[in-house]
Amino acid sequence: MENVLIFFIISVFVALLFVNLYFRAKVLKSYRRLVQHRVQFDAKDIMNRQRIIDEVVPLYPEHEEDIMSFVDHIRFSVRIAMILIVLITIFGAILMYFR
Repeated sequence: MENVLIFFIISVFVALLFVNLYFRAKVLKSYRRLVQHRVQFDAKDIMNRQRIIDEVVPLYPEHEEDIMSFVDHIRFSVRIAMILIVLITIFGAILMYFR
């Protein structure tokens, strides 16, 4: 049982690493385009989709696709990372219980 739990913990950790690398590449691609066009918004706006739509997109309508892509990739990567971290914590707690 311990070996299976250790395997799951390692597998989820590796998945977390690959998700991080994949989304880092996606986010940096969108971010690079936004920086080139001098699109600016606050970090707090990233987690509030409605605020981005209401306040940022009207300022830069020609870059709406890049802005929404950047925000969506950031939000999705944070969500996936939280799920994987919770899984690692749960498997670690179960492993500690069985030891």
